[in-house]
Amino acid sequence: MNTVTLSNNIVMPLVGFGVYQIPDPEQCEEAVVQALQAGYRMIDTAAAYENEEFVGRAIKRSGIPRSEIFVTTKLWIQDMGFESARHAFERSLKRLQLDYLDAYLIHQPYSDVHGSWRAMEDLYEEKAVKAIGVSNFSPARITDLIAFNKIAPMINQVEVNPYYQQSEKVNFFNDIGVQTIAWAPFAEGKNGLFTNPILIEIATRYGKSVAQVVLRWLTQLNVSVIPKSVTPERIRENLDVFTFKLSDEDIEKIKKIDTGKSCFVDHDDPERIRWISSVRFNT
Repeated sequence: MNTVTLSNNIVMPLVGFGVYQIPDPEQCEEAVVQALQAGYRMIDTAAAYENEEFVGRAIKRSGIPRSEIFVTTKLWIQDMGFESARHAFERSLKRLQLDYLDAYLIHQPYSDVHGSWRAMEDLYEEKAVKAIGVSNFSPARITDLIAFNKIAPMINQVEVNPYYQQSEKVNFFNDIGVQTIAWAPFAEGKNGLFTNPILIEIATRYGKSVAQVVLRWLTQLNVSVIPKSVTPERIRENLDVFTFKLSDEDIEKIKKIDTGKSCFVDHDDPERIRWISSVRFNT
């Protein structure tokens, strides 16, 4: 398993398994079991996904020692704030049936970010979590968080895919010691990603799938990935990305695909912020 070392010397797999949009209990549990059996050692969930309980069941069922699995979950907006964040953390632990987390992230850059972060700093210092970080934070938001707190985030999960590469932001995070994890590395198939002629040409030349080329491209850039699938064959395929290496020419070709626009949402859009402030989950 290829890994990356975080700023606090915690080792994290480069490729993990994501469970976003797998709300069905049996399907989620089975997918995580399949992933762990295939060799994944990082599982990414969130309170807002409402499937932490099923992830916890799968980890138990797998029989793999807890120390070998890197488990990440996230704090949702409705639970932001110092006291609320601590309570939400305990609820997540209970649902996951775990004694500690490997990473705990602030899911969105809104509401009481600083109060929540101070709760996470305490959890980190208490060794209840091995690494703390954020998700969907811009360079400005992450700089603000670092400037006014004791501990800098070790991780930032952001959208990175061939159509929205965010190279300058990823380089900025690297420069300040924050590991980027790409969510939706396949852009959920938007814009015809799996039929893109450039990606198909590269994949054909290596005898790999477009998905494998995308994941290899990201990992060669030292960006971690958390692809999701519920199909055993694709679960295994998405992990098999270290048996080949893209050339510099291939990477330059992929750069040309970048549109500079998100395939999903603009996190700085006032309307989105107003909308998301009202979203509630069973956290």
